[in-house]
Amino acid sequence: MTVGATQKVERVTHVVQGEYAISADPDLVLTTILGSCVSACLRDPAVGVGGMNHFLLPGDTGEKAETVKYGVHAMELLINSLLQRGAMRSRLEAKLFGGACVVRGLSTDVGAKNAAFAKRFLEAEGIACVSEDLGGAQARRIRYWPVSGRASLQWLAPSAAQLHELERRAPEKPATAGAVELF
Repeated sequence: MTVGATQKVERVTHVVQGEYAISADPDLVLTTILGSCVSACLRDPAVGVGGMNHFLLPGDTGEKAETVKYGVHAMELLINSLLQRGAMRSRLEAKLFGGACVVRGLSTDVGAKNAAFAKRFLEAEGIACVSEDLGGAQARRIRYWPVSGRASLQWLAPSAAQLHELERRAPEKPATAGAVELF
């Protein structure tokens, strides 16, 4: 490092389940960790403002959708907050993340429902989805820079419960004559 050089300090805001955040600060990064939840990262590149939400359930089928944990409310709050900061709906671009099926054997795949909802919502609102990483079976850590629109994704190791489920479903090895199994 050169003497007298200034080092850029990045500030981090973590967006947890049921929250959203917006910013026009180029030194701010928004982060979250997703399993079956979905985060929509939206920005208006002309104004230099963007944000991220993190929702647990779609909330688009008559459910009590008045809290941010529901996608329909989380999306509206994020979009309206961006519009209040000078963004224009026609310039918004989106990146979607999450929607994994991290627990097998449930009667419904919440992650798939969340992902499908987010895509339908953006399409209905006329907001371009420029990038997405949805589905799968693994949790993710997302970092999003709301001014530049840059995003990074890190896959997270499966939880102990997921590993147990994978082991439980692993096919049994057939016994081989004369084979020795060591414990």
